[in-house]
Formats: sequence, structure tokens, C-alpha cells
Amino acid sequence: MRLAEIIELRPVPAAGLLATLTRRCPLSCAHCSTSSGPRGEDTPAEALRRFVGGFTSADRPEVLMLTGGEPLLRPALVADLAALAASAGTRTSVLSGMFFAADGRVPARILSALRHVAHFSASIDVFHEREVPRAAVFRAMHRIRESGIAVSFHVAGTAADDAYLADITASIRTEFDDQAAVLVNHIRPVGRAAGWAAARTVPLRGGEAPSPPRGVASGSPTAMPPAPCAMAAWPTVAFDGTVAACCNQRVVDGRPVPEHLRLGHIAHDDWATIRRRCVESPVLRTIRTAGVGSCTDCRGLARRPAALEAAERSGSRPAAGAMDMLGARLQHDAGAASLLRRYGSDRYAPLVLLGGPGDGEESS
Repeated sequence: MRLAEIIELRPVPAAGLLATLTRRCPLSCAHCSTSSGPRGEDTPAEALRRFVGGFTSADRPEVLMLTGGEPLLRPALVADLAALAASAGTRTSVLSGMFFAADGRVPARILSALRHVAHFSASIDVFHEREVPRAAVFRAMHRIRESGIAVSFHVAGTAADDAYLADITASIRTEFDDQAAVLVNHIRPVGRAAGWAAARTVPLRGGEAPSPPRGVASGSPTAMPPAPCAMAAWPTVAFDGTVAACCNQRVVDGRPVPEHLRLGHIAHDDWATIRRRCVESPVLRTIRTAGVGSCTDCRGLARRPAALEAAERSGSRPAAGAMDMLGARLQHDAGAASLLRRYGSDRYAPLVLLGGPGDGEESS
């Protein structure tokens, strides 16, 4: 499964599920949006297994994306979830910081965990390279690719003209002969980067950058009026099992989750229920088709009853559902690079299209 296929599905309501497996990570990267570290909460494993086990061939997401923290700190859970998803026809993608690859090898437990995975992506940037050398990451990625799994890279830099971005993207393209997609984003002032990265970001009206796809991209925002938000399309399972309709880190980690963005909890809601709430919520339809301003504006809707009522009313109109689906289809058909020009680095957006059409055929 190519990365472009995953990104193209991102605006489609309930076409994917993002699942946080843990807030732990053995790395301590200075730009980590989740502030993950050696200590942190693990998402309840049995609840995750039950929830993903509820997928059916007739009602399932197309993609299950496993992230963290570092999801491969729980390799047995990755294996179980990917196998359960595959049995229903859902393909799984894993995003990792490559903590295991310092010597260039891929431990047997990791390869075993990935045996049902259709796509594997490695985070690499100047901060990750201080802990896991580039050459070691490349050797490990070759090994994973040789096992039949499509691979890609998630790269972060300070801005489009960051010299590091030019260097690392050229290095990846040469090393993998343009057979590995590259998703480039810009560091935002979230998590451990909240202080030092703030001056590098131009805020939207409302004082905050737009929400990126969790584990997928973050943008180079400029002031603009409200616009359709594709990031309210996929349910996101947070560290405590809460399911949010938004992947913004402040929503995923903050409590309570704003009621209009809360879809339920994996301990007592199944996928069919979560999908229905995501697709049919009038407020979410409005957010996806028209937007409500900045991420700050969206999270604060509950404190603005008139705005919340207007969003509810707009999303309840007879044609609202059809407009939601039409908008999703248009964004899907525009392609992955088009979406990343909005949410990622415009300059490097075409690199998401790299990768051979046959990549990962054995696993997808």
C-alpha cells in the first residue's frame, strides 16, 4: 500500500482510524508533538483488540494507522491489531521513530509484528538523527522493504527553505531510487516544541496553526478565512481509549475533549457506532465542508452557543450529507499532493507520489 493511497483517503469520513498505542517512547526528540518519553500511558490493549476485532467486511475503515508515542514498544499488540484488521479487509500502516534500528538491524520481534502490515513509515529529521543515525535507519528500511512491505519516510524541518530538508530528501531519493515516498512537514509549536518553535510559525486568525493529520503532516499556515477541514474525517483513539473526531494534539491529549469532537470510547462503543457518529454528526459535517475558523475556534465552539447552533443547523440541512461526501470525493480525486500542499510542505508535496505501484504487494 503506497503512502499516497493513505493520504488520498484522509478527507473521506471514517475511511481510516488513527490509533494511539502508547504515549511512551525511548527517544527524547526536542520537537515531539506528543511530548512522549520513557514514561507514559499505554492505551488499554484488550479494549483496542475488542474494538478492532469488531471490524467486519461490510463495515470497516479502509486504513488503520498505528501511532504513539512509539507503537513498536508494543510489538505483540501491533501484530494482533494488524491481523484482526486484515481479517476484515482493513490495511494497517505503522509510523515509527526507529528506536530499534541504531545498529541498522531489525529485531525479529519487530519483523514479526509487521507481518500483517501493509505500510511502514519512518520518522526522520535532524532530531531523530541525533539518536538513530541516518545510515542505520536506511539499512533497516531496506530490510523491511525486502520483506514485502511498502515503506515511506515522514520528514520534519523548520521551514520550506530549511537546508536539512533539501539534504535528507535528496538522500532518501538516491538511496531508495525514488521507490520510497517522502512526506515533508514543518515543525509546529506543540508538545516539546511549544516554546522554541513558536517564533517560526505564522498563526492563523485565532492564534493557532491548523491541525495536521496525526502522524501524517503539519502545515505552513498563513492567515486565511475558514476553510473545509479534512482533519475531522478520521476518528482518533487517544491514549485513554477516548475517540475524538479531530487529530489536533490538544484535542487528543487534552481533557475533557470538547463534546462536539468526542465520538465515544473504545471500552463501550464499537466501530459501527463510532463510524456512524463521525459520518452523521451535523457539526462535523459543517467543519468538514465549510470550516469554523482556526483550530482554536473549533475547540471553543462549546463556549460560543450561537456558533455551535449555527454549525448544527447547517449540518442538519437535507443536502448536508451529500455535500460532505461530494467534498470528500473531490479532495480524494485531487490527489495526495494536493492535500499536502494544504497541510504539509507545499515545496515537497510531490514527493508523496514516489514509490512503485507494486510496493508492498505481498502485504497489502
